[in-house]
Amino acid sequence: MDIVKGDLVEVISGEGRGQRRGEGQKGKVLWVDRDRGRVIVENVNIVRHHEKPSQQNPQGGIVEREAPVSISNVLLVSPRLGRGVRVRHKRLEDGTRVRVCTKTGEVIPPPTES
Repeated sequence: MDIVKGDLVEVISGEGRGQRRGEGQKGKVLWVDRDRGRVIVENVNIVRHHEKPSQQNPQGGIVEREAPVSISNVLLVSPRLGRGVRVRHKRLEDGTRVRVCTKTGEVIPPPTES
């Protein structure tokens, strides 16, 4: 998997019942589930969730939050092109493994905050 927490990604396909939720939107990856192949992207695929009152939320009610999207529906955003691109992995001479944009050949740096 090429996507890690903190990456900037673009949603290339929507999810939901006939809806194109989030298609074309960009956002930062907040969470990655490698077992299920899902990611949560900031401000993409917002759903309304009914919560009952608890100690943390004494009022309860309807809250909006991000829902997971399939990792196959997101592309890593190239800093140079500013849009989603496919990436491949390359091992440098010093042995480190980096992500490389397939279109431009540039190295895509890891996110600054994880």
